[in-house]
Amino acid sequence: MLSFRMASNTRRFDQARGDWVDGGTLYLTVTCWRKLVEGVEASLQRGDPILAYGQLRSNEYTSRDGTERTDLEMRAIAVGPDLGRCTASVQRKQFARPDRSEPAPEPITDTDAAGEPATQHS
Repeated sequence: MLSFRMASNTRRFDQARGDWVDGGTLYLTVTCWRKLVEGVEASLQRGDPILAYGQLRSNEYTSRDGTERTDLEMRAIAVGPDLGRCTASVQRKQFARPDRSEPAPEPITDTDAAGEPATQHS
């Protein structure tokens, strides 16, 4: 498992000011499992612009000082670089494939009672 914090920022263009205005920031914990861990560890660094897709859930808890808190968590299905804000090279993983050294089985054909191939009638 790999877990990290992600900040989601919003921006909009304010025509009256002629400038971009930052909106609020949403912080959430992203957890990655299985093969996704390898890809994220090998590809991304702190501060990289990313896109993440997954299942959201909230965790409610009481902090040490007694304050009720809610933490937003995403169980990631996919994580990758935001290609609108950076570039990336793709290196595809090689997955094990079934052994194909044995010849394919002969196709099954219909035969008549004498064992001869059956003829089709139109």
